[in-house]
Amino acid sequence: MASCLFLKPIKGAGGDLPDISGFVDDLDQIDHYALAEADLSRYRALLVPAHLDQRFFGTMTDRITAFLDGGGTLVFNGHVAWPMLPEFHTFQVLPEVTLETLEVHRVAAHPVFEGVDPRELTYRRGVAGFYARGHNPPPEGAVTLHGLGPSRVPCDWVYERPRGGRILMHAGNDLWMYAGSSDTTARIVPQLCRWAATEF
Repeated sequence: MASCLFLKPIKGAGGDLPDISGFVDDLDQIDHYALAEADLSRYRALLVPAHLDQRFFGTMTDRITAFLDGGGTLVFNGHVAWPMLPEFHTFQVLPEVTLETLEVHRVAAHPVFEGVDPRELTYRRGVAGFYARGHNPPPEGAVTLHGLGPSRVPCDWVYERPRGGRILMHAGNDLWMYAGSSDTTARIVPQLCRWAATEF
């Protein structure tokens, strides 16, 4: 049994993402809508892509909440358009998009991003803005990991829920896009899966 369950993006989306199974071992993958029948009790972590049918995901709020209450980890990528959990709030785009406001700053150290150069998050293929262009506002008590621009808008945060479980939020393109990269961002996917699979 694998520790992490990876939800594949909805059909027709995310086709340019690498197959992360080639970079991590402790992982099961299922089709998007198969989540409705999946036995989440078998896993320590659920990895959710940016290309998500959020209304469908919202029909399973009770199941996801129970998974978290039991000590599970949820890794969420993308823009929250349909707040599916009490800890989620609608995505807010940056009020001004400039090179300065798109710059990614490390706010707090975290095992997922250990050894990752924030400059290599800011620029991908020489272009800024791939990483994030806004944020999903964090709940009170969450820890900001990366912030955008001078205001350090919290595009990445982690939240340890009082009732159990934890959420890692990334308000941008899938973190899996960095699998196999030629720079320090290649560390993200294996470190993310290792952290997500660890009991806390």
